[in-house]
Amino acid sequence: MASLERNNKILLDLVRQPGNDVCADCGAPEPDWASCTLGVFVCVNCSGLHRNLPAVSRVKSIRLDLWEDSLIQFMKERGNSAAKAIYEKCVPVFYYRPQQEDCLVLRDQWIRAKYERREFTGESTYYKQAYSSDLFDATLWKKGKDNKQFLKRIFLLSQKDFTLKYFIKEDSKAPKAVIFMKDLNAVFQPEKIGHAHGLQISYLQEERTRNLFVYHESGQVMVSLFNAIRATRLAYLQGTHPSVRTNDLLPQITRQCLKEGYMEKTGPTQREPFKKRWFTLCLINRKLLYFKTPLDATELGAVFIGTEGHSYSVSENTGRSSRGGRWHCGITLQTPGRQFVFMCEQEQEQREWLEAFKEVISKPMTPEDYANEANLWRRK
Repeated sequence: MASLERNNKILLDLVRQPGNDVCADCGAPEPDWASCTLGVFVCVNCSGLHRNLPAVSRVKSIRLDLWEDSLIQFMKERGNSAAKAIYEKCVPVFYYRPQQEDCLVLRDQWIRAKYERREFTGESTYYKQAYSSDLFDATLWKKGKDNKQFLKRIFLLSQKDFTLKYFIKEDSKAPKAVIFMKDLNAVFQPEKIGHAHGLQISYLQEERTRNLFVYHESGQVMVSLFNAIRATRLAYLQGTHPSVRTNDLLPQITRQCLKEGYMEKTGPTQREPFKKRWFTLCLINRKLLYFKTPLDATELGAVFIGTEGHSYSVSENTGRSSRGGRWHCGITLQTPGRQFVFMCEQEQEQREWLEAFKEVISKPMTPEDYANEANLWRRK
């Protein structure tokens, strides 16, 4: 009969080995669970997703559950690195590998793709065709531009001409919009959109950022669309930057915002009343965008953030506003053309925004950054 104490000690030794010391699926440190049928060590969050695949994976606690000798031997023979060589053998370079902080649908579909559908073992290309082919089409629920109603729209992504189009009806002769890959970004925003599979697609329209908010009832469809967008974006970037290594292009395919949330903002003379606005800060393009609400279709304005050597700086503002503002944790952002004053509700928010601004300012500017700065100045 298996000894609980002996076998659990073996498991604790195994989980400290390189490769096993992080979750096999999201990279979280110090995993406490393992799949005794797949031979991988996983974190508590991913163990819950494995439980949704009873035909494929059976998870047990490496500290609390009884492990039989045969299962211990299997874990010794397998482990995260050996399993990765099997289940992640053929992951496309553009495919997004979720981390522990990513939303549920990304992590769930990554686990299902690896172990349930076995998309990356090299056995079959059936599932990979959805996001690797030249065309991807799906009928999605899209939020109206000027209202909260979601309506069905037909989306068509083309890797041949690097566009994403959407149509109001199946028999529509012309698309409602044609979005080019040059400035397109896609990021999952389930909490903002109010749906577990909610995706935000952003692009430039007449020099202003335009947002589309979409979802589909199937998480697999949405993650396939997301990775199809990444595949198309990578192909576009490889064509426009032929001398740049693929690994250097990957961070530009799709971009998470560095920080977003509400702040109060005053006008250019700093005598105007403070107004509550939703802000989004991106490290890659160095832009601070602001909207009236999180689900606005179009930005109200944008601020480019350069480096300290180009007269950009940020500091805490201890002065309290008397111009209608309710919040009193201030931030001063200095640019070559204007000083911006923002107010945060809490000191923690103030600290997070200050750290985010400083991270952007400390990042060296690229030739593309200089072009973006010039374009924003021309807008004003």
